Amino acid sequence: MLKSRLKRWLVHIRRRVPPGLRLVLGLLLIVGGVFGFLPVLGFWMIPLGVMVAALDVRPLWARLKGPRDGGTG
Repeated sequence: MLKSRLKRWLVHIRRRVPPGLRLVLGLLLIVGGVFGFLPVLGFWMIPLGVMVAALDVRPLWARLKGPRDGGTG
């Protein structure tokens, strides 16, 4: 149940939040999670931030690596 709710939430973020802002949001969640001992913030923010940032990092990494050689040559 928790896994399906998390997946729906990530799909919602992917559709509604612009790509550059997703990375910033993920990094802010990670930084906020570092201060998890505070009442409002929590350690739960770290893995959530990693998941949100990963939505942008994977496509960016693929672009940086460039097109793959399809074995033609």
